[in-house]
Amino acid sequence: MAKAMKIAIVDDEKDMRQSISQWLALSGYDTESFASAEEALATVGPDYPGIVISDIKMPGMDGIQFLKKLMGVDSTLPVVMITGHGDVPMAVEAMRIGAFDFLEKPFNPDRMSELAKKATNARRLTLDNRQLRKELSDGTQIMQKLIGSSPAMERLREDILDLGQADGHVLIDGETGTGKTLVAHALHAVGSRAGKKFVLLPCAAMDEPTLMKRLFGPMEEGDVVLPAMEEARGGTLVLEDIEALSDQAQARLLSVINEQGNPPETRIVAICNLQDEGKTCETALRSDLFYRLAALRITVPPLRQRGEDILTLFTRLSEQYAEEYGCDAPEVSAQEAAQLLQAPWPGNVRQLINLAERATLQSRRGSGTIASLLMNDHEEMKPVMTTEGKPLKEYVEAFERMLIDNTMRRHKGSISAVMEELCLPRRTLNEKMAKYSLQRSDYL
Repeated sequence: MAKAMKIAIVDDEKDMRQSISQWLALSGYDTESFASAEEALATVGPDYPGIVISDIKMPGMDGIQFLKKLMGVDSTLPVVMITGHGDVPMAVEAMRIGAFDFLEKPFNPDRMSELAKKATNARRLTLDNRQLRKELSDGTQIMQKLIGSSPAMERLREDILDLGQADGHVLIDGETGTGKTLVAHALHAVGSRAGKKFVLLPCAAMDEPTLMKRLFGPMEEGDVVLPAMEEARGGTLVLEDIEALSDQAQARLLSVINEQGNPPETRIVAICNLQDEGKTCETALRSDLFYRLAALRITVPPLRQRGEDILTLFTRLSEQYAEEYGCDAPEVSAQEAAQLLQAPWPGNVRQLINLAERATLQSRRGSGTIASLLMNDHEEMKPVMTTEGKPLKEYVEAFERMLIDNTMRRHKGSISAVMEELCLPRRTLNEKMAKYSLQRSDYL
């Protein structure tokens, strides 16, 4: 159940504050009262979890001045102004500045409750979207699975934030195992459709008749699942492996897209997962459909282009598996770290996930090395690999960062324990943590 939204009631008349507060409290709202605008401004900040109801005529800072201040703090904050009888010019001015609505004295309590409901619903949606955007840029919750500090991942997160707020259809492409479906989830989660339906349809997993029926209908009597286009109405429809659609299905999909108009009632996120060399999304799809979908496009980077992220991901994954299997996470040597960084990773993140699990199980048995698992995955790999143009210093720094990060996690941020295990003086450890942007607070 959603937490009750707050309502800040600002009025210099005590009786008015009390009557409004009592009425709204009966409607389930958490109210707080303020005798002046100055007093309210000390509490109502940019992420205030609710709305404001304020009188216009007050001593000191009046309602119009107060509204201007609030709009400067948070322009999306719903503010309902209470005006005296006949104060139409003031009400118009308040709406021009950004007031959500106004109530004219003497007002109907039911009208006030109706406005409070509309305003708090709008505020909840704004705060939810803001939190989702914050989670995305901070790398928490859903974006924990898209972690990484490489330039490629920074760009991907920026693209998700930007395109998530747009309303057009999106084409996501990239190599197998890079996390394209997760990107589709993130696009939906940070956009205006976040609270609406999210429907995922794996096109390559169905034969042609079944796919056409599931995508467009009509459904037969007794079917409990709506056609995907209908089920996702108002929300997001994700078409995985869109290249598996036949020419007939592509033509039908294009027709539906054209009928929707702009902005589309249902947003389509198409995932193209071509594995044949030399074939592209552009050649796999009808050109008219391709250009309708690819107006907004995200290409998910392959793992081999993400540098140090490989070690970060391996560490997090192996720790998760170690907790699941009740054992210690595998230790990574400098040579193994270099090999992880240099592996070709044709299966990308999906392959790394499998490797981390096998390495953890192998470590629990007390036999084998990460290098041996890598050799099995990539028989052509030599014991030590280098990449043209990449200096040894980068490998050393990547390994050093991983080692400090692992040790800090194991000791839950205890600086003294990390100093002892790594034989580092405090000053050196502090300098290295600053160099690699490692914060002790992240490990507590």
